Amino acid sequence: MSESNLAERSNGSEAQVSGAEVIAQALKAQDVNYMFGIVGIPVTEISLAAQKVGIRYVGMRNEQAACYAASAVGYLTGRPLIVIGGSSERSQETMGAFQEFPQVEACRLYSKFSARPSSVEAIPSIIEKAVRSSIYGRPGACYVDIPADFVNLQVNVNSIKYVECCLPPPVCMAETSAVCMAASLLRNAKQPLLIIGKGAAYARAEHSIRKLVEQCQLPFLPTPMGKGVIRDNHPNCVGAARSRALQFADVIVLFGARLNWILHFGLPPRYQPDVKFIQVDICAEELGNNVRPAVTLLGDINAVTQQLLEQFDKIPWQYPPESKWWKNLREKMKSNEAASKELASQKSLPMNYYTVFYHVQEQLPRDCFLVSEGANTMDIGRTVLQNYLPRHRLDAGTFGTMGVGLGFAIAAAVVAKDRNPGQRVICVEGDSAFGFSGMEVETICRYNLPIVLLVVNNNGIYQGLDADTWKEVLKSGDATTVAPPVCLLPHSHYEHVITAFGGKGYFVQTPEELQKSLRQSLEDLTKPSLINIMIEPQAMRKAQDFHWLTSSKI
Repeated sequence: MSESNLAERSNGSEAQVSGAEVIAQALKAQDVNYMFGIVGIPVTEISLAAQKVGIRYVGMRNEQAACYAASAVGYLTGRPLIVIGGSSERSQETMGAFQEFPQVEACRLYSKFSARPSSVEAIPSIIEKAVRSSIYGRPGACYVDIPADFVNLQVNVNSIKYVECCLPPPVCMAETSAVCMAASLLRNAKQPLLIIGKGAAYARAEHSIRKLVEQCQLPFLPTPMGKGVIRDNHPNCVGAARSRALQFADVIVLFGARLNWILHFGLPPRYQPDVKFIQVDICAEELGNNVRPAVTLLGDINAVTQQLLEQFDKIPWQYPPESKWWKNLREKMKSNEAASKELASQKSLPMNYYTVFYHVQEQLPRDCFLVSEGANTMDIGRTVLQNYLPRHRLDAGTFGTMGVGLGFAIAAAVVAKDRNPGQRVICVEGDSAFGFSGMEVETICRYNLPIVLLVVNNNGIYQGLDADTWKEVLKSGDATTVAPPVCLLPHSHYEHVITAFGGKGYFVQTPEELQKSLRQSLEDLTKPSLINIMIEPQAMRKAQDFHWLTSSKI
């Protein structure tokens, strides 16, 4: 047999691997363990290949919810979101191919890294760079575009060189002189305040920040996603006096918290005109946004907090626990807590938000994940429902995006099943917010996830109408011209959504029914539950010192 024929036979027998298999193996090599998505042409094979290498695949009902779930897993595990999208075949570019769109270019606006591999052989290096870019510096999403013809393309297995898992992000520390300046500023503060943000939770800075709080006896305030970095019932937490603390503090340390709309941009009248900010952040571009800080500490939040602790170890200092500032804060906390308890104790039906949340709080497991979205549901729930552990609260966050709830809950439940079997996920939804991703209830039931859904139902967006008033409104004309835009159908039975898929549903109207249904839901580990909680359609928050962001008169 000639050498040429032998070579041809040898080449023909070489092992082959598909593009889908290369993608899956490259992701696994980068310690990616979870995948969320919706299959279809051309990405179905990628999900199958991912399962074969041990990646957990969760099939969602909506791509938006899949992205929310993946982003939440990134936050919980420290491996941020990588989006893999199928695109048209290379040979059909510019021809009007199926769903042809400049995806790479579009995603560059919204991601840290966006690329399309030039060949199947290039996929591992592109995926390694996407994962590395997502976790280095300020964490964020990255996009990898996969041409449809790559998915099933067979290549020589020996031509693929997988890239070793990227190293953990380097730990950066702040300048020593800036740390000394920050410590000096705190020592001289008359009314200091620490604000603990989501960045501190992501940085796993809970131990060092708690040590700083307790060693220096400083008051602290968590942002929504910063809740639980230090437990909400810690004696130094002044969350119940939030407006007072922000308005009168003279030195504020921001630990991974940004002066955006959530913190009222750091501007008067919510703050003193001459307040001094000490800003601790991993992102240099964020330093000085909206307000010029007195000190900037650029670096890993955990490492920078330890640098501050070193200063207070060298020269011990403690803020006086009996100061006028502490007295002022405690008085306001006592007053606000009394107002909330008064609302919660009301016996009238339908229930109000505070009554619902106080009864829920009584039964919540201390280690549960709390997921929340909605308008009043999320805002009021945040003030009543307690978090005791870091990274155990997931809500709409900076963007205030509705529809995140069920995706976030699914992510938390999948992680909980792996890391702490028996841990529960409590997802608190407004009725309007639930509508954005309600079909994910089927996903929850399909995977039998340990989730208890609470739909706080006021028949509307912000406010609704009771059934009798709704009927009277419809008598005056067609619903499209007379129904208030904020209204939803009264007494909608959302609990039937979960029973349709085999879960357990409850419709409750009284505190006793709520207590019983929640107790049964928490005790039943065999299936997910949904409790549809009817409240007063016109229920609102207690009186606030400041109006919210909008100048709306509605």
